Amino acid sequence: MKIQYLGTAAAEGWPGIFCNCEMCKEALRRKGKDIRTRSQAVIDDKILIDLPPDTYLHMLTYGLNMPSIQTMLVTHSHQDHWYPEELMMRREGFAVDMKGTLSIYGNDAVKESLKRVVSEALEYSPQRAQIEYHEIKEFTTYSSQGYELIPLKATHNPRENCFIYIIKKDGKSLLYANDTGYLAEETWDFMQGEHFDLVSMDCTMQRIKIPTNHMGLPNNVDVVERLKKMGCVDKNTKYVVTHFSHNGGWLHEEMEKQAAVYGFDVAYDGMTVEF
Repeated sequence: MKIQYLGTAAAEGWPGIFCNCEMCKEALRRKGKDIRTRSQAVIDDKILIDLPPDTYLHMLTYGLNMPSIQTMLVTHSHQDHWYPEELMMRREGFAVDMKGTLSIYGNDAVKESLKRVVSEALEYSPQRAQIEYHEIKEFTTYSSQGYELIPLKATHNPRENCFIYIIKKDGKSLLYANDTGYLAEETWDFMQGEHFDLVSMDCTMQRIKIPTNHMGLPNNVDVVERLKKMGCVDKNTKYVVTHFSHNGGWLHEEMEKQAAVYGFDVAYDGMTVEF
């Protein structure tokens, strides 16, 4: 399997769209890996995770083949992860020769926001756009394109049933864990007996340890230590941190130094990891 990180920033991007802090100004000066768009990833060029406002930019920059995507996982309904207005372009007059049905997996809040977008254009329908929406529940296994997709309970927005995901295929397994704070006990209980070849973790606050909603590097260390104690990872498991906010205090080079102490890789926009 492989994962490509298309966007690696928190909601405001980095530099933040309206921000004038020193971290954002320095990122703009350095450019390169310090320029981060809103969070999105793709597995094996087939399974797309989230639909942020930067999806079109990711298509142009990294060759993301949106017409060929048939499976989309949505973590939650926050706008930096779910921008359903983009799906209005999946209809006659905007798109020609779409490659089959797009199956979208998400919670009830994601479903309701999609219904709102549909209602704003009376001639539009999921059927005409070749969309199938699957409202899913945590700790239940779903299948698409030969992959097992398992949503787990995230600790993020208490007003919404947010998900992280286990994705499996051909003996390989990925834990994709953002947006979330330190994991819920129900999630830890479910993961007993699982094995992960790659663990991808929210590191929004970087140097700062926080109790919920997101994580920083100290939280990531705690997560990996518990995974090791549970036997869910081994010496060959890869660890990647992603989803960074300028409030965390480290630009990419410093983040790499800090994460390397624990054997973690630091995601940047466009990075691909095979496992």
